[in-house]
This record gives sequence, structure tokens and C-alpha cells, in this order.
Amino acid sequence: MTHASTLEGSAPIALRFAARELASLTGPVAIPDRTRLVHLQLRRFAGCPICNLHLRSFAKRHDELVAARVLEVAVFHSSEAALREVERELPFPVVPDPERVLYDELGVGTSARAMLDPRAMFAAARAMASGAAVNPTAGSGDGSFGLPGDFLIAPDGEVVALHRGKHADDQWSVDELLALVASR
Repeated sequence: MTHASTLEGSAPIALRFAARELASLTGPVAIPDRTRLVHLQLRRFAGCPICNLHLRSFAKRHDELVAARVLEVAVFHSSEAALREVERELPFPVVPDPERVLYDELGVGTSARAMLDPRAMFAAARAMASGAAVNPTAGSGDGSFGLPGDFLIAPDGEVVALHRGKHADDQWSVDELLALVASR
């Protein structure tokens, strides 16, 4: 069963992810992966407090994701230098995409309302209070307008589920991802 989000009023989207190697901070990562599903997370910018809080939740539950045969890959539209400036101890690959190549290819855009949604404002406040805002301006560029995106990619490159966020805190939780994986 394919779980693909829809654009407003349209039919489900059929997408294939062209095989490639992405340059992560720790080395190359092949997508699709030949033996696992890949959860490709397109986050906002390196210092985004919301993104950092969100990724901490995935790091805490990384063992569950590995057991479910999911490879996590987080992409930011920041440079490698900006990503390294924000100390991360994530147990999965982090990929810089300052030119927004993947964002454009996968239709993950920007919106002036990204941070104006009350849910995004609440998430930002929660992130700041939790200490997730190590350096909230690192690699920001057009980050305050960036939107998140989630893509679940099968070993053959088929995008079996996707979500394009409508505001800065509109992304899959670990539980939502695991439910999608379990339903396959």
C-alpha cells in the first residue's frame, strides 16, 4: 500500500528517487539503500531550534528505527561549515544542501508564513526552553521561511510515503514514521 500525501485536491503523487550518493558530514550515503527504507528528512537550516528539537527525538529512538530497518538521513539547506558550527551528535547522516537542490527536486519550498503558524511559534518556544537552540542563527540564510519535508524511500527508489510541511513544525514524528513502516 502506498501512503503518499496529496497536493490540495489532487490524486496521490507517484515519485521515484533517482539513485545517488549524497555527501554527508561523515561520508557518502547511498539513496536508495539496497536493504532498508530511507527516511529522508529535509529540515530547515543548521541552527533551526525546531529542527534540532525534532532531530533529538529521532536520535533518542534511533535503535527503534534501526530495528524497523529504516535509515535516517537529515538534510539541511545550510553549508557544511554552518552544519559543523552547530555541534550535533546525531547517530545518522546529516547532509548539507545549501543550493537547495533536493528541496527543489522534491518540491519542498518556502513560505513567509512558515513561522507565523501558532504551532510553529509554540514549537520554537519549546525548543528554546529545551536548549535545542545552540546557535539559532547558524546557517539561517532564507531559513526562517523554509519548510520541512519527509520522504520514505523504498530500496527500489519508489517514494512510498511523503509529507511536505505547511509550517516550520509540520513534519512526521517518530511514531508516525514507525506506523508508516509497519503498514508496508
